[in-house]
Amino acid sequence: MTEYEILRLLWWAVLGVLLIGIAVMDGFDLGSAILLPIVGRTDMERRIVINTVGPVWEGNQVWFILGGGAIFAAWPPLYAVAFSGFYLAMLLLLLSLILRPVGFKYRSKLAGTRWRTTWDTALFLGGLVPALVFGVAFGNVLQGVPFRFDDTLRMTYTGTVFGLFNPFALLCGLVSVTMLTMHGASWLACKTEGIVRLRAQRAGLIAALLLAVLFILGGVWAARLDGYALASFAGMDAASNPLNKQVVRQAGALLANYGTMPWTVAAPVLGLVGALLTALLMSLHRFSGLAFVTSALSIAGIIATAGVSLFPFLLPSSIDPVSSLTVWDASSSATTLLVMTVATAIFLPIIIAYTAWVYHVLRGPVTAADIEADPHVSY
Repeated sequence: MTEYEILRLLWWAVLGVLLIGIAVMDGFDLGSAILLPIVGRTDMERRIVINTVGPVWEGNQVWFILGGGAIFAAWPPLYAVAFSGFYLAMLLLLLSLILRPVGFKYRSKLAGTRWRTTWDTALFLGGLVPALVFGVAFGNVLQGVPFRFDDTLRMTYTGTVFGLFNPFALLCGLVSVTMLTMHGASWLACKTEGIVRLRAQRAGLIAALLLAVLFILGGVWAARLDGYALASFAGMDAASNPLNKQVVRQAGALLANYGTMPWTVAAPVLGLVGALLTALLMSLHRFSGLAFVTSALSIAGIIATAGVSLFPFLLPSSIDPVSSLTVWDASSSATTLLVMTVATAIFLPIIIAYTAWVYHVLRGPVTAADIEADPHVSY
């Protein structure tokens, strides 16, 4: 393989790692927000839930920024199509994310029940809507997105925001919501005590079982969808040009990679087994830390399943398959990818080490006594 081929494959894998990082690191605070009205029945219980993620949620956003930056630098056509075609969906996502910092900062400024309930609702929506939108986006990518390039590589998107919320995409959205709810529950089981922890474990058990069922249903449905296959292309190391290939639609193409590369079956197996193990550990009401690990592994397996099913496609086009973006024709230059690889090799370990240190310092459960001891600093 040439250096360019290796770099393209490497950055396809890095993109997957960053998406998994977003879902694992930012996912548990989104899931905790979804569970806020379920596990927090009193004001103090809700404050405990909020304070488990309050010190770390902003740092978790680093993964979201890294993911967007990596797409912009490594896969410019993908960034251009996704962020312009999904513009209104992205706006909905950003508006819901804006509710989070405001909710965290303002929620405990006043003691009134209506005031706090309003911001609790904002935090709940700030967790639920992003989780749903992320899943819907993946569902549309698996089906293909209505865009095309003209001869000058000028992109035209013909879809609507309502068209994004089609039945299969909504199923993927439900997979995402239950997945992050499970992850949030496993986090709260590690970071709380007493009745809040018990409720979180029960919610995590239900969410994990629902995730397993929905994931299987999604796989059965995906097997019946038309996928995309390369009929011919310029080569794995050719200059990026999305129009320099031929693409055909084929029934069952989303499962083709599992036949040609049997080892890839590990991805869906990991997603399913991780969810079932998380459900088992939650039902035992023990091993909360291990449940968080199995939940994270389930997330990794589910996201990897989407990536393996699509490969080598990054974003198929449903109206002009030739315009589909692949690993071999949508990347930056070899020089750009090489520079990014060196920078990532230097800075990503620093980010991981710093993050690990922060979580080590903040280890241990959050209790009502902690909040009462310092009420003006706590959320």
